[in-house]
Amino acid sequence: MRAIMRAMAKLLLNLRYVPEDEAADVRAFLDAASIDWYQTSPSPFGISHGGIWIRDSARIDEAKRLMADYQRERQASARAAQAQAERDGTAETFGDIVRASPMRVALIVVAIGLLVGLMALPGYLLSR
Repeated sequence: MRAIMRAMAKLLLNLRYVPEDEAADVRAFLDAASIDWYQTSPSPFGISHGGIWIRDSARIDEAKRLMADYQRERQASARAAQAQAERDGTAETFGDIVRASPMRVALIVVAIGLLVGLMALPGYLLSR
């Protein structure tokens, strides 16, 4: 039984909300390290969004270490790009979002107001 458990594939990356360029980078660094992997596709009903799996569970620690290094590098470059955009004045602001889709922002504000009202309603009714 233990031999079967050691041989089972391990999930390295759930592909929910993962941009394609990031998934491609992960596949590339796994290939460069000669780590055997496979990718599952999303389910038709949206229950699973797919993932990148490591076939040999003995190499999962190495794959996780590579993943942590990659995520550190990606985070640093994303922060640098955001800081550069802020210095250039090209970073997206709340005003840009409102100008791009005012109806969406208005609906979100109304929804927040309704939720706050629903949360406050029991306290109001109990205090009467």
